[in-house]
Amino acid sequence: QVQLAESGGGLVQAGGSLRLSCAASGRTSTTYVIRWFRRAPGKEREFVATINRGTGVTSYADSVKGRFTISRDNAKNMVYLQMNNLKPEDTAVYFCAADGTIAVPNYWGQGTQVTVSS
Repeated sequence: QVQLAESGGGLVQAGGSLRLSCAASGRTSTTYVIRWFRRAPGKEREFVATINRGTGVTSYADSVKGRFTISRDNAKNMVYLQMNNLKPEDTAVYFCAADGTIAVPNYWGQGTQVTVSS
């Protein structure tokens, strides 16, 4: 089992920045891919970014490319999502998830709220 815990959400003005953290615990030695998703009110869950903890290869949704950066610190079992130039449409609950597929990850965190005011 793998446990994930997000932190770092909050309220920020448009154009501002936030850094989200995803702390992994449990059987992290077998956890290779961490993804960030978000769910805005009234909308479906949206993929945001992914990182392979072993290779460092990353991928982003078009909506956040150039503004968000995903990174990892394997020694600390942490994955980060640096979010710059935030927009009101980035307002959502952000979740990190481990392994599985984009459609069906194996593990989920509880989520952290990000609110961007205009």
